[in-house]
Amino acid sequence: MFNILRGLEGGQYRPLSDEDIKKIHESSVNILEDPGMKVTSSEALKVFADNGADVDFDTGMVKISRSMLEDALKKAPSKVVLYGREEKNDLTLEGTRTHMGTGGTVLDVLDMDSGKKRKATLKDLRNIARLVDALDNIHFFMLPIYPEEVEGHNVDVNRFWWGLQNTTKHIMGGVYSAQGIRNVISIAEEIAGSPEALREKPFISMVTCIMSPLVMDKTYTELLMEVARQGIPLVCPAEPLAGATGPCTLAGNIAVSNAETLSGIVLAQLVNPGTPTIYGTVSTAMDMKTGSYLSGNIEMGLINAASAQMAQFYEIPIYATAGMSDSKMPDVQAGYEKMATSMITALAGANYIHDSAGFLEFCTMFSYEQLIIDNEINGMCMRAVKGVDVNEDTLAEEVTRKVGAGGNFLTQPHTLQHCRNEFYLPTLSDRNFRKEWEKQGGKDATERARDMAKSLLETHEPKGLDDKVYEVIKPKYDEMGIIEP
Repeated sequence: MFNILRGLEGGQYRPLSDEDIKKIHESSVNILEDPGMKVTSSEALKVFADNGADVDFDTGMVKISRSMLEDALKKAPSKVVLYGREEKNDLTLEGTRTHMGTGGTVLDVLDMDSGKKRKATLKDLRNIARLVDALDNIHFFMLPIYPEEVEGHNVDVNRFWWGLQNTTKHIMGGVYSAQGIRNVISIAEEIAGSPEALREKPFISMVTCIMSPLVMDKTYTELLMEVARQGIPLVCPAEPLAGATGPCTLAGNIAVSNAETLSGIVLAQLVNPGTPTIYGTVSTAMDMKTGSYLSGNIEMGLINAASAQMAQFYEIPIYATAGMSDSKMPDVQAGYEKMATSMITALAGANYIHDSAGFLEFCTMFSYEQLIIDNEINGMCMRAVKGVDVNEDTLAEEVTRKVGAGGNFLTQPHTLQHCRNEFYLPTLSDRNFRKEWEKQGGKDATERARDMAKSLLETHEPKGLDDKVYEVIKPKYDEMGIIEP
């Protein structure tokens, strides 16, 4: 179907000139060299020092030289494939190939029945995974919620385990403990068939974080090193907040964000050269009126579109952020905020655009209805990325001569040939005349999205795991801390 649009080449939108890119790069290099990064993990300090970085063990400051950065960038793969459990869901991240999906991690869900905000549960995680599995324009499943009934040290294994059972799309998630990482990888190895098979075609990946401004904290840095040692695809995003934890100016904020995520890439390559590392940014701005975090502002789109250009400059895939909203409901505000940032980030050719499906309220709440609406928004964005194909066939000179002045093209074979692949065909939008719309209940987009979500949850059956996997993992539920939704 035409509606399945993924991995298309973007790059049509370029907010930065080539000279701008070079200036931001030089600024980031200068930042990494002076003042450098504050590293609070003694293990990471030793890794940096052993590899020639200028390390002050008393203050924890690490100065990363230009040559160390350049060496790491040479070792980091320019192409990272995030596999699905089914080949149709494989994501090739390189150049300007674009994919869009969910994000992580929020504590609350907008309940479809009551319309009220409540705490997220494992059942929600399972249901969201099933919906993602069914929706064509959500290309990957980033674990979006933190289930309230799971103890913190068991959250990694529960989130990945129930996600893996309910979608064959690639699963990425933030991680919270080294043992959790090991448990998740153990399960994934069992599903893959062997440790080697998982590394050859990894259908899971993990996210750690850099703390802005310019801090590699002990917990996340040691998790980063654990994932790198395991050889699993890794994202180390930065999140400077323009005006608060980053410079107020967009250029300055991008330079800081760039330096921060590059520091994570450097460390991963020092720990395990060749680790599939993905450049990452979740950067946005502070509301200058209230001092709060913003997620639906156009500046977030600009920052992430520009960051996509920086990643393309380094020839490293990018994990970018777009498609969130500060609105509390799936309403008009959510629609225009989401479309604005998603569209320009997709057109910039960001490879892995997370948070583009389901999130509201400053990225603190998940909405089932919004997930369905965002599937539609993403499809439209990807159609824009596809652009206009210009060739002898699409120019249609011969058929135009045949139809001639005053004729029509409706009955032409050329129209039949292209009508299903030239236009985006919506699954949610209403294009009926008012009389037919009223006959069907006169529902707005949010109501239709709710109906569609409930219908998919009743009817869609994802491809589960092999029975042999359950036979191995279920006896280990208590040991691993897995609980039933």
